[in-house]
Amino acid sequence: MNIRPIKLIALSVFTISLLVACGTTATILLTPIENIDNTPTKFNELTEVEEHTWSHLDLVKDTIPGMSVNKAYEEIIKNKKGETVIVAVIDSGIDIDHEDLDDVIWTNKDEVPNNNKDDDGNGYVDDVHGWNFLGDAYDEQLEYVRLLASGDTNNPRYNEAKAEYEKAYQKAVTNKTRYEQILQQVNNTDEVITKHFNKKDYTKDEVNAINTSDQELLRAIQIAKYMYSNGINYMAEAKKELKDGVEHFTESLNYNLNKSFTGRTTGDDPDDFSQKFYGNNNVKPVKKSESHGTHVAGIIAAERNNNIGINGVANNVKIMPIRAVPNGDEYDKDVALAIRYAVDNGAQIINTSFGKYYSPHSDWVRDAIVYAGKKDVLIVNATGNEGTDIDTKNVYPNDAINNSKEVSSTFLSVGATEPKYSSSLVASYSNYGKINVDVFAPGSKIYSTIPENEYKSISGTSMASPGVAGVAALIRSYYPKLKAAQVKQIIMDSGLPIKVKVIVDGDSNNVKPFSELSKSGKLVNAYNALILAKQISNN
Repeated sequence: MNIRPIKLIALSVFTISLLVACGTTATILLTPIENIDNTPTKFNELTEVEEHTWSHLDLVKDTIPGMSVNKAYEEIIKNKKGETVIVAVIDSGIDIDHEDLDDVIWTNKDEVPNNNKDDDGNGYVDDVHGWNFLGDAYDEQLEYVRLLASGDTNNPRYNEAKAEYEKAYQKAVTNKTRYEQILQQVNNTDEVITKHFNKKDYTKDEVNAINTSDQELLRAIQIAKYMYSNGINYMAEAKKELKDGVEHFTESLNYNLNKSFTGRTTGDDPDDFSQKFYGNNNVKPVKKSESHGTHVAGIIAAERNNNIGINGVANNVKIMPIRAVPNGDEYDKDVALAIRYAVDNGAQIINTSFGKYYSPHSDWVRDAIVYAGKKDVLIVNATGNEGTDIDTKNVYPNDAINNSKEVSSTFLSVGATEPKYSSSLVASYSNYGKINVDVFAPGSKIYSTIPENEYKSISGTSMASPGVAGVAALIRSYYPKLKAAQVKQIIMDSGLPIKVKVIVDGDSNNVKPFSELSKSGKLVNAYNALILAKQISNN
């Protein structure tokens, strides 16, 4: 499923989790490493501009641990012309008509639009802007729910799935009820404070300045302050987050955890890999809330310097939309075919911001990962949002099982970081692992595109992965002679080797050196990566 982070909203006695869902080295020209850990932490709250751009900022210059993207454009790229790079985004639907994406969407020039023919002979009719392996469907079960629904008690993970289901079902019921209760309290709070000010658009500062002995108003102020302490700036924002929470857990119960639900409508057998041509050419979302793919695409390549919206990490990119990730767990066959579609149609980089812990046909996906590697395609993958050491637990997709040898040298796994250079640098939700996570990159509160010409900040390793895919696209654009395996190694070798100890899984008692949480022990840095790419390309 779309890898969504844990969002915490604390209110009164409630604390609720909202699932919003390898090589060579070279000298890098940067601020001396010994000075990095002396960089002052930015204790002040980020400005709105910083909030919207922090992943592009520079640790030394801005005291914000971004990827030095702006610095790379200002000092390295400047007015250089690079080659166009095709980046496939395997995800939910993408709003290809978005004002900040419409000029960066890939077009299959070998296909005649809307003639109901397979002009290029690839088996996919009218695939002008990519392919949709989900058809008209979006809601789906989780993979372990499918296992239980199959009734296959001989499956070695059946009992594990049953125990996980019972725990998850009860948690969803409890959280749905709690969110409904909190939403009611917040609605009441908003009514009381609105009545006090005789207006609905009151501010946090105005609430904090209220001086009253009225008990009802005091209670409302207390609840409002709880919301503000959790990063909420307006009560309307709190109500929306809570409504989203109610909707999320309702959907989980109705679809993801419903053993009787059948979401697939494409008419194929998901357990038969010989049935490969299904779905349709509509790569757009089926509803506005299907925003994950649009957000990911914007992080990579939203149109730069067009005076609207945001700047994507990479210029010279064409996004190839491939709709294969539902509101639930993706099917292994869809993922494997999506990777092969991307490779066969010219993608040089593939972003995979999704994952799960049960995968009945993981071999199909690994075979596709191998295929991509042989075709010189880099896959950039989100590691997941459970705060788990994935050296001890298999997460899919991956290029190795049980910490065995990797099947590909072009599969790059990314963990997520926060915008403060401190012990809280690693996002509390981010998975980690010295063996199975390659690098870390900004993933929290990333501002990007969502459907219908709108923008939103979302957190997750899903947001860290496309940032790194964007850096990879810059390298492949300006140094096109480099192979995918070299690009992966450059990104790993050129990152900032952060030496601080960090809190892991949000547990202040679980503190580890940042260097122990990934294979490289580094934070991705676009500026350094381009310098190293130039050195290696010249050699």
